[in-house]
Amino acid sequence: MNFITELKWRGLVHDIMPGTEEQFENNMTSAYIGFDPTADSLHIGNLVQIMTLVHLQKCGHKPFILVGGATGMVGDPSGKSKERNLLDLETIKHNLKCIKNQLQKFLHFDNSKNSAEIVNNYNWFEEFNFLDFIRDVGKHISINYMMSKDSVKSRLESGMSFTEFSYQLVQGYDFYWLWKNKNCKVQLGGSDQWGNIVTGTELIRRKENGKAFAVTTPLIQKADGGKFGKTENGNVWLDKSKTSVYKFYQFWLNASDEDSKKYIYIFTLYSKDQIVEIIAKHEESPHLRLLQKSIADEITKRVHSNEELEIAKKASNILFGNSTEKDLKSLDEETFLSVFEGVSTTKIKIKDLENNLLDILVDKANVFTSKGEARRMLKANAISINKEKINEDFKFSEKILINNKYIIIQKGKKNYYLIIAS
Repeated sequence: MNFITELKWRGLVHDIMPGTEEQFENNMTSAYIGFDPTADSLHIGNLVQIMTLVHLQKCGHKPFILVGGATGMVGDPSGKSKERNLLDLETIKHNLKCIKNQLQKFLHFDNSKNSAEIVNNYNWFEEFNFLDFIRDVGKHISINYMMSKDSVKSRLESGMSFTEFSYQLVQGYDFYWLWKNKNCKVQLGGSDQWGNIVTGTELIRRKENGKAFAVTTPLIQKADGGKFGKTENGNVWLDKSKTSVYKFYQFWLNASDEDSKKYIYIFTLYSKDQIVEIIAKHEESPHLRLLQKSIADEITKRVHSNEELEIAKKASNILFGNSTEKDLKSLDEETFLSVFEGVSTTKIKIKDLENNLLDILVDKANVFTSKGEARRMLKANAISINKEKINEDFKFSEKILINNKYIIIQKGKKNYYLIIAS
C-alpha cells in the first residue's frame, strides 16, 4: 500500500506538502523524524511518530531517526510555554543509547535497502562554528519568515531567548544536511513541528534549488480533554523502570471506548478489516472491553515482550478476576506493589503474626472495626487471605508472606488491605 494512503485511513495525516504523495508512489523514499533526547526513555506520546516510521518501513521506504544530540542542547520552543533546561553532552549520549535500544523493538536495523538508520545531529554541528552557520544558513532565511511561525508568535509576550529563536534554523539545517548527504526527501513529525519542517524545505529550495516534502500527524487529544499519555504520575514511559509493565498495560486497558476506537487505528498494526471486526465485536458486549484488550495486548507485547504481557495480564486478573495465592507469589515485588498501589496499608511486626486471627484483623491490621463484624464476615465466607478463602480456624505465619513481607487481605469482593510485616 502507498505510505500516505496508509496514514490517511489510520487518521495520521494533519498537514501534507503538495507533491509528497507522488514522491512515495513510484520511488523508495527516505524520510526522517527527529526525537528529543532530553530523557533516557521515550514515552507513549512518541508512539505516534514511532508508528509512522513503522508504516514507512513496512511500505518499503527507508526511515531515518534523527536523535537530536545538538538540538537537545538548545531546546525546541514548539508547543512549550517556557524555555527548557539544557543538557550536557554526557547526559545526551546516555539518553541516545537508551532511545536507540527502544527503537530497535519497532524497526529493523540491518543491511537491507530500507534498513532504519539512526543519525545524531551533533555529528555535523560539532565542528560548525557560529560565523559559518550564520553565513551559510542564516542568510537564506529572513527574520520576517522566522517571526511568522506560530511557535515564535506564541512566545513573544512571555519572552524567548535567541537560543530558542534560532532553533528553527538549526532544525532546518538538519533537513538540509540529510537531504544533501543521505538523499532524505521527506521530514515527518507532529503538527506542532510544521513551522520548523517547512523552514527546512525552504532552506533546501533557497540553497540548492532542491525539492523536499513534509507530512505531519495530528496531536492526539483524549475525549475528556485530558492530555494523551499523561497520568497522575506524569508520562507513561516505554522503559519499565519508569512505568511498570502492569501500569503500561493498564493505561490502554482503562481507555474510554471513544478514545480506544481512535487508538486502535493509530497504535496497532491491525488491518482495516481486523479493526472493523474488533470494534463490531466490542460493541456487542462493551463490558468485556475486547477493544481495549486488543490494543493493550498488541502494544504491550511490542514495547516489552510476550512474557511481560502475560505477567501484566495475570497481575490485572488479581484485582478483577479469579486468581490464587500462587499467582500473587509469582509476581516480582515491583509488579506486586503496582497492582496494590493505593490500597489501604498497615505495618505490623513479624511477631504479631503469632496473635490469633481476630486480634490481627481488628487490632493490628485495622481491617474491621470490631470482632463481631469480623466473625459475621468469616461466617459468610467473605474474607480471603492472599486470595484464598479462610474461616475462624485460620492461623497467620511467616509461611504465607509474599516476598517475605506482604499479606493481602480481601474483605468482600472489592476491598483490599495490604499488610507489611517487618
